Amino acid sequence: MKTYILKINLMDDKKISREIEISGNANLYKLAEAIVSAYNFDFGHCFGFFNKITDYGYLKSERKYELFTDLIEEGIDLEPTGAGSVKKTEVKDVWQNVGDKMLFLFDYGNEWKFIVKLTKFGERKTGQKYPQVLKKTGRAPSQY
Repeated sequence: MKTYILKINLMDDKKISREIEISGNANLYKLAEAIVSAYNFDFGHCFGFFNKITDYGYLKSERKYELFTDLIEEGIDLEPTGAGSVKKTEVKDVWQNVGDKMLFLFDYGNEWKFIVKLTKFGERKTGQKYPQVLKKTGRAPSQY
């Protein structure tokens, strides 16, 4: 099984980044958890992945995946956003080529924006747990 090595930059400060290796069959929910944990943030907020990497207008992305979609399927009364599921979509279905990028928006109130870029593929190692943080560059900002 292939692994995906992703570089995650804070959009507002490119000097702050994390490198995460994750299994290709992990879902986007698991990736979001890994990103948030790598930045020492609390995971108690909604999030989404968007192919339009801009400060504004990302909600009009052609490809988007949001936790809201899963919450609606679980019976919570929310307005549909037209996004795909973060729990049913796997990493390998989103990042297919080295250089592919997505915007990861965490906490719609504070709008933490990260650029998630596929830098290379790896090979799954027996006994290794994924996801794993391979590298941390820069000090993570305070979440609140």
